[in-house]
Amino acid sequence: MREMCKVDDRDKMKQKKRFSIGTMGLKSLGVCRVEKLKSSMVNARSPRMKLWLIRATTTVLLWTCFVQLTALGGTWGPRVLKGWPSCFTQDSHSASALDLKLLPTVPPRVLPPKRVYKNNGYLVVSCNGGLNQMRSAICDMVAIARYLNVTLIVPELDKTSFWSDPSEFEDIFDVDHFITSLRDEVRILKQLPPRLKKRVELGIVHTMPPVSWSDISYYHNQILPLIQKYKVVHLNRTDARLANNNQPLELQKLRCRVNFGALRFTTQIEELGKRVVNLLRKNGPFLVLHLRYEMDMLAFSGCTQGCNNEEIEELTRMRYAYPWWKEKIINSDLKRKDGLCPLTPEETALTLRALDIDRDIQIYIAAGEIYGGKRRMDSLQDAFPKLVRKETLLGADDLQYFQNHSSQMAALDYLVALESDIFVPTYDGNMAKVVEGHRRFLGFKKTILLDRRLLVDLIDKYTNGLLNWDEFSISVKQVHQERMGNPTRRLVISDKPKEEDYFYANPEECLHLHTSESDDETLSIL
Repeated sequence: MREMCKVDDRDKMKQKKRFSIGTMGLKSLGVCRVEKLKSSMVNARSPRMKLWLIRATTTVLLWTCFVQLTALGGTWGPRVLKGWPSCFTQDSHSASALDLKLLPTVPPRVLPPKRVYKNNGYLVVSCNGGLNQMRSAICDMVAIARYLNVTLIVPELDKTSFWSDPSEFEDIFDVDHFITSLRDEVRILKQLPPRLKKRVELGIVHTMPPVSWSDISYYHNQILPLIQKYKVVHLNRTDARLANNNQPLELQKLRCRVNFGALRFTTQIEELGKRVVNLLRKNGPFLVLHLRYEMDMLAFSGCTQGCNNEEIEELTRMRYAYPWWKEKIINSDLKRKDGLCPLTPEETALTLRALDIDRDIQIYIAAGEIYGGKRRMDSLQDAFPKLVRKETLLGADDLQYFQNHSSQMAALDYLVALESDIFVPTYDGNMAKVVEGHRRFLGFKKTILLDRRLLVDLIDKYTNGLLNWDEFSISVKQVHQERMGNPTRRLVISDKPKEEDYFYANPEECLHLHTSESDDETLSIL
């Protein structure tokens, strides 16, 4: 019995084993069939998937191209798309085409190639003085940086002088145009590289004023070694630091290129200047009078002709208050007779009348507030009723941004002075000289350069009854016959650079010399 039971148990075990093996076989067979089915489905769908991806990619690319072509609008758009079917009516298409024709075409700006050179270091400069003193200094510093093969940092403008103008370089000049237009000559950066900038901010920098009226060899021999040693040199004064004469011709031409090309005012100043000129042109020709009879000039020069005792005391206190105005004790009468004082408004009225300036011409006063106000301007107003100023031509809103920014106001006057039919400065300050030179460059536009020493002598004789009006007028015209901005040579006084002609008043190297048939040398624009 026991043996029979054992045999039955063995048979049952074998059956179970066979059943489990069969079950596992069925499972594995099912899995295999499922995998084959999936594989066949994927293989069947792969070509369709690839085709779909190709179509989607192509559609995206075509749409991108269409958007780009549409965005190009008035330049490439009309040419590329003109053959495509339009969803607009014929009338709207014609109107759009007409609008496109009326739009001004702006040619793409071609930048000069960068000049490649070994950088010897960095030159940081702080300009001093008013706008036009700083303008000429910037031209000098660019030329110096070019010839030393250094990198120039965009110049810092004076904020501590009498005018206390907080304007930065980019508030007055188009800084990007300044940098890019000169890239074929010198590398200019808006600021020092971070490591060097931190050193300067910590006061670890070599600072010095260069010697006035120096030759370029001074900068090669004295300044360049310092830049190579310290990597950065800061020049803290820039007025009249480069000699007028006997410099390399290419250096002189670069000074002109900066002055007449690279130093472009901001768009806001340029547009407002054009607006003032257009307002003046509507009423005929106009004369710009740079009437430098302002408080700072009178205090600095010590000229007090026509001032009362209270005004003389006020001007004297101001002169002593500013330590950089070296000359303190000044004989006003003696200085006037030497022709070293600005003409008064009364003297200016007599001079313009003697020169037969049309009484009805518009006279634009390019100046700040005239010292003495209406009392001093009455005689000039009576002689020439059409006196105007930027404040009378423009509204308060137009000039709001310029308030308390004397350099920006001076930039506006500069633009108007360049465009005037006649320019008359009553003192040979920086604006008078720089505008004179710029007008020569623009075609020797009429600029009456007053001989103040002879004028005050003639005026005194006329007011004292020693000359009648006709005699006075004839004498004034004779004196100024050859002082109308005509082509001339600069006066060179080697040992007295302050007394010789200023480079920026007559940049003759930037004007082309040619000989006429009569062998007389004349100048024409380069």
